Amino acid sequence: MVGLLVLVALVVVAALVSLAVGSRSIPFGTVVDVLFHEDGSDASTIVHDLRLPRTLLGLAVGACLGIAGALMQGHTRNPLAEPGLLGVNAGAAFAVVLGIYGFSIGGSGYVWFALVGAGLASSAVFAIGSSKGGPNPVTLVLAGAAVTALLEAATQSVVLNDRATLLEYRFWVVGSVAGRPMDVLWDVLPFMAAGLLLAAIGAPGLNMLQLGDDVARSLGMTPWVHKTMGVAAVMLLAGAATAACGPIAFLGLVVPHIARVFSGVDYRWLLPYSGLVGAVFLVVADVVGRVVVRPGELQVGIVMALVGGPVFMLIVRRMRLVRL
Repeated sequence: MVGLLVLVALVVVAALVSLAVGSRSIPFGTVVDVLFHEDGSDASTIVHDLRLPRTLLGLAVGACLGIAGALMQGHTRNPLAEPGLLGVNAGAAFAVVLGIYGFSIGGSGYVWFALVGAGLASSAVFAIGSSKGGPNPVTLVLAGAAVTALLEAATQSVVLNDRATLLEYRFWVVGSVAGRPMDVLWDVLPFMAAGLLLAAIGAPGLNMLQLGDDVARSLGMTPWVHKTMGVAAVMLLAGAATAACGPIAFLGLVVPHIARVFSGVDYRWLLPYSGLVGAVFLVVADVVGRVVVRPGELQVGIVMALVGGPVFMLIVRRMRLVRL
């Protein structure tokens, strides 16, 4: 419980830093003042119109990807699993490319195409990787790899044959929380909420699933129901997050390992820990991207790829991780 309170405090600190730091830095006192008393000043406009939507979206996306990663690793019993294995990123990317190429979408229009694409791709992986007993951890990963390869090939076929589509697509595919209005968060929030609800309901059952289907069944549990619920939660959480800001690499892979060191293997605690760690991780990465190349910015997807790889190697090499 103390760990959760510390993480909540870190989330608040990270949010304040995100509101204060940018191409124009604003003192923390001023940030707190204009946050609760909008006065029309330049600082108030920057905080409310630019940085607040960006920060809230970063917190929501980071939390969703962290929890989706923990669920994915738990249901596949694979410490290297992450939400992209369900075809979420590939499905969203292909749908966005089709939207740009066929319908000339832009801006917030990416959200709905990406959300539909992520949902359809995940559903296809789920259908291919399931049997009468529900999703099978091995076949689910294999199906995800196959569907992802197919969709990535289709995506590349379109962008390499249409320059205008490539120019539009390259800005979405790097992953960024910048420039997204608050409407984007409101659009995906119901899907995030539904995913969080399914994750919370399924957390106790996920603990029993780690003992094996036969043991779980002997304890009165119906494994395929809980597996289906868990995969649906990953679809909703990762799909909504990817639709909102594009694919973010490594977050769903790294965060559960960090959270597991502090929470242990009980998924009733691991999921909230992963959500809070993911929120802090993404917002801090976004702040780093604003600082390292001033007055320009690095998109958070690039920062996560640059930081996430070395961090994950450090975790694997130097820390004694709790086994799944």
